Amino acid sequence: MFNKKTIRDVDVSGKKVLVREDLNVPLKAGEVGDDTRILAALPTINYLVEQNAAVIVISHLGRPGGERKEELSLKPVADYLATLLDNKVSFVPDCIGDEAQEAVQSLQAGEVLVLENTRFHPGEKTNDPQFSQELAALADLFVNDAFGTSHRSHASNVGVSNHLPTVAGFLIEKELEYLGNAIENPSRPFTAILGGAKVSGKISVIRNLIEKVDHILIGGGMANTFFASQGIKMGKSLVEEDVLSLADDLLQSAGDKLILPVDFVIGEQFANEAEKKIIEVGNVPADWMVMDIGPESLKLFKRIINKSKTIVWNGPMGVFEFPKFSSGTFELAKMIAESQAVSIIGGGDSAAAVKQAGLSASITHVSTGGGASLQMLEGSPLPGLEAIHDR
Repeated sequence: MFNKKTIRDVDVSGKKVLVREDLNVPLKAGEVGDDTRILAALPTINYLVEQNAAVIVISHLGRPGGERKEELSLKPVADYLATLLDNKVSFVPDCIGDEAQEAVQSLQAGEVLVLENTRFHPGEKTNDPQFSQELAALADLFVNDAFGTSHRSHASNVGVSNHLPTVAGFLIEKELEYLGNAIENPSRPFTAILGGAKVSGKISVIRNLIEKVDHILIGGGMANTFFASQGIKMGKSLVEEDVLSLADDLLQSAGDKLILPVDFVIGEQFANEAEKKIIEVGNVPADWMVMDIGPESLKLFKRIINKSKTIVWNGPMGVFEFPKFSSGTFELAKMIAESQAVSIIGGGDSAAAVKQAGLSASITHVSTGGGASLQMLEGSPLPGLEAIHDR
């Protein structure tokens, strides 16, 4: 149950509203390379504009390390946003100080002002009280709509909430509706699919999900470590030697809920042009490495996916950035899209794969936050969400 206040619970008409969005989008040659996060921010911004608020948008972009870096300016994002809105959109090259204050003072109801990258200031990542206060002084109300940063305790999502009435935007509400419900109240059978390179980053997720799911399908490099923990030779494949005993413990505690691949696509080097073979588990030659899950694994996974009522997927099945070794990830995306299940993609590489495959519209919900959705799957509190005021 979502018990946080949202923008529907407050009167925003005639007010200056500070909105934290996650506009951390890839830029290519100074232009927006992927607009997914900008489009996800539109429902909240449009609603506030329609309700006669003066909208002040803040976000970070990249990792400038607390100093101004022109290549990480939000100006191209503001320009792109202006093409999507009918209302006036302006930009200021700072998020605090005289210029920002003057722009906010002259901002009219129904207009949008985008402020510069909050991470140009070191106080953003340290959640500095002074920096938080300067941001908060710009507005009457704070709307946190940045799910992608909600696992961080920064000034622009947590610190500001100490100084202003704080409510959630529509994106955060939607993320919690799908991700929160999937974990706490799923339609069953409930299947989690985990991939990516390393087990170490997902140990807490697996432990939490073992209690809640009917199946956990494992792919990607992390499967190698599970096999190695059983004494199976994995050739030159990535194996995390320091978590072998933990991987073995997880296998024992999960029992038959945890399902590993039964075959692999292997390559003799880490490159798209590598020679490739399909082999059964246990037969990786000493000088080859696992690059993807094989066709028999996909058949096994498909049988489980087709019976599932809820599916959460986080992490690719192989080195999908190499076209030669991408079929495991893209075939899995297709299976999930074609299934009858409520399907939730936990951001990051999985979201990128679904978009690349042109399947986003066939997925129930694609999360905008990789790290945040992982922390949610772990069952850990997210500081940005905790900071939103309760109903």
